[in-house]
Amino acid sequence: MQNPTDNKDLVDISEIKVDKALPQRERFVEFVRQIKTPNHFMCLDWDVTTIHPDDGPSFEDCLQRGMA
Repeated sequence: MQNPTDNKDLVDISEIKVDKALPQRERFVEFVRQIKTPNHFMCLDWDVTTIHPDDGPSFEDCLQRGMA
């Protein structure tokens, strides 16, 4: 994971634009392509990192469900 103070390479989620005319799966793929690291991104001036519990679904499982 990147150093929280070194966020210059993180994508700001507020700047992502996805064509709403695309099918759901393609919109999701396009969002992930643009965000680059869906578990670590910026939201305006906030550095956001998602955390998943050890006893819950993996991050990959959550992404796959999002594409279903």
